[in-house]
Amino acid sequence: MIAVRRAAATDKGPMATLLNAIIEQGGTTALTRLVTGADIAGFMDFAPDRSAWHVALDGDQVCGFQYVQPKDSLPPSACDIATFVQIGRTGLGIGSALFRATTQAAKALGYTWINANIRADNEGGLIYYQSRGFHVYGHQEGVKLANGQTVDKVLKRYEL
Repeated sequence: MIAVRRAAATDKGPMATLLNAIIEQGGTTALTRLVTGADIAGFMDFAPDRSAWHVALDGDQVCGFQYVQPKDSLPPSACDIATFVQIGRTGLGIGSALFRATTQAAKALGYTWINANIRADNEGGLIYYQSRGFHVYGHQEGVKLANGQTVDKVLKRYEL
């Protein structure tokens, strides 16, 4: 049974481990360099009054996490979302459980819509957000990642 709760400082190490496996696999995240627990803590502290971070747990093991937070390119009524599920565990309801908690938190924070900025070659991510009810509202072509790779992105929107 998957449990979801607010992320805590003690989750930063397991979250970094999960995310690093995804980064190393490549192809689904715009992140290209490995992260540390301190990096995760810094991300979590970015906008503490306008962000919400949740972890999915299988027993006491972090098997996924999701967050919403403000983004400079978005209006104050919108937040940006990111979702990470342990490799080999997608399609098992982890993302769905996280999204239920995240949408409730986003509404409580006063957001009216959620933006998802997805690599165009991330088929799993495109399907996941589509299945949650996100709709395409834009595209970005030739986005240069930190490692020099260029990708296209799909922008999707979810009305709260």
